[in-house]
Amino acid sequence: MKNFDGSANGPRLNRRDAFKHLATGAVALSATSWSSFAEDSNSGELYSVKNGRVRQSVCFWCYSPMTAPELIGHAADLKMASVELLAPEFWPELKKRGLVCAMASSHGWRKGFAQRDEHEECIHVLRERIDQAADAGFEKVITFSGFRRGLTTEDATRNMLDGLKKIVPYAEKKNVTLCLEMLNSRVHIDMRGHPDYFCDNVDMSVDILKQIGSDRMKLLFDIYHVQIMHGDIIRRLQQYHPYIAHYHTGGNPGRNEIDDSQEICYPPIMKAILATGYQGYVGQEFVPLRDKVASLSEAVRICDV
Repeated sequence: MKNFDGSANGPRLNRRDAFKHLATGAVALSATSWSSFAEDSNSGELYSVKNGRVRQSVCFWCYSPMTAPELIGHAADLKMASVELLAPEFWPELKKRGLVCAMASSHGWRKGFAQRDEHEECIHVLRERIDQAADAGFEKVITFSGFRRGLTTEDATRNMLDGLKKIVPYAEKKNVTLCLEMLNSRVHIDMRGHPDYFCDNVDMSVDILKQIGSDRMKLLFDIYHVQIMHGDIIRRLQQYHPYIAHYHTGGNPGRNEIDDSQEICYPPIMKAILATGYQGYVGQEFVPLRDKVASLSEAVRICDV
């Protein structure tokens, strides 16, 4: 009988010892992977996109008090493709630097389609943003469910369907995709958790999209939120990739840097996203605790698989 390493001689490993060795090796590989990023980041040089297989974007709100022109400049220097959730007044500056707005903002997550009395306002804002995005040649506009406020899942879902079906045909006409963002309802850290948010479940969110039945109504898959509510990120993005039009990053816990200070290992997630055939954008949506540009550069490196 051969040993665990395939040799015929030497001490044999029992099953328990074998798994110990496997676990130790996996940890070592993981540590090596992350440490290589850390070593590069300690060189003092900012990393800019080299492989470009993942089209990287950055969310403006995370970099306050940095101005929009400043962030646009940094994103261009890092060879990113987009700055998103940026007001239309800054879109011409994006174009000057060869960037796009991969995801346009709209009515905000505090209001949404779960509540009928919020439909009119949300639809008004979305129509305006759809027009602006179409005129600029940008493809996606974010939208939200808003809060339950005591509604049953059945009633809130019915409201979602009734409201979204009023605006989706307009998005289809303008060749703009509405992206429903799933947010977590468990963690409340400033703006990084959303107690009582209705679409806090990937399965339910996708079910709503299936009932809408339009290629212009898709999911914004926020990896940070999915990790908090579900985990099992790679399996879920593989399962639902036909319904996913955009991704966001964020370190958990805290929605801070996506390095080895948190629990999500992003390189294999990026590879899994690419393996689905995804050609859209991945938005860096973490709030830096350290130097903002250095942290963004490090995130660009981690996701540039």
